[in-house]
Amino acid sequence: MIVFDLRCTQAHVFEAWFASTTAYEEQRERGLVSCPTCGDTVVEKAVMAPNVGAKGNRAPAVVPPGSPAEVLRQLASRQAELLRRSRWVGSDFAAEARALHEGERSEGAIHGQASAAEVSELIEDGVPVAPLLFPVAPPDQIN
Repeated sequence: MIVFDLRCTQAHVFEAWFASTTAYEEQRERGLVSCPTCGDTVVEKAVMAPNVGAKGNRAPAVVPPGSPAEVLRQLASRQAELLRRSRWVGSDFAAEARALHEGERSEGAIHGQASAAEVSELIEDGVPVAPLLFPVAPPDQIN
């Protein structure tokens, strides 16, 4: 199998896999290759960057600030900080969140587990909730 970057006359670029270059040419000539965005069947190969592996003796890349990896690292750090400041309530999250929202408790931030249905009900009732970006193991399951 071979993958080609293709471009239609509307400048949409997309990938397509073919058994061979000949198979691509035959399918294109028969009008069987079309742009998934606009349906245009007039397509041509787009410029592709070759997939060349890095040398083994190179130093590891420095992650530039603002890169996706750095942003994820910062989000994970911030989530860990917030979790340290909040109380684990386990599967009682929905009830505890509702109690805090309605003023029955004033203990501060909590985190725990809730089903999708429970979360939907909380949101419908105006209870502020947010999903965690990274999974969190319950305290009794941490080594």
